[in-house]
Amino acid sequence: MQSILTGMPVTRLRSDRACGFTLIELIVATAIMVILTSMAIPLARLGIQREKERELRHDLWMMRDAIDRYKDAADRGAFQIKVGTEGYPPDLETLVNGVDVGGKKVRFLRKIPIDPMAGKPEWGMRSMQDDPTSESWGGQNVFDVFTKSEGTALDGTKYKEW
Repeated sequence: MQSILTGMPVTRLRSDRACGFTLIELIVATAIMVILTSMAIPLARLGIQREKERELRHDLWMMRDAIDRYKDAADRGAFQIKVGTEGYPPDLETLVNGVDVGGKKVRFLRKIPIDPMAGKPEWGMRSMQDDPTSESWGGQNVFDVFTKSEGTALDGTKYKEW
């Protein structure tokens, strides 16, 4: 091959060095990736825990709201209640199954949510007759619900106290 401008033959420059990454460059790149990954994992775990806590707050609010609406309807005399229940539902399933009000079924809760901390649809319950700090349910009625998880929240409180 000859150059157009000079008419001299063109020689290709050949390098004795091969192109690519050296072992040191690969080790440094891998170390940087390990450091970045080790920083991202705790942040991801924190995000997952925050989401579970948000879901727990929402589920507790939803069930407590359903209990309050049931109590309000019972106090207004919309349906018959058992003596000694003080107008609170006998269990959480009653909120899902509903009660007969004037010939039609009124439901207060679509389904019993899964406890995000325990992973099961099992909740701790308290009745009006139970001690506020009691962990056992007397079975008379459902005045309040709480998670059975023994964990501690990001703000330092126990999940059971929510």
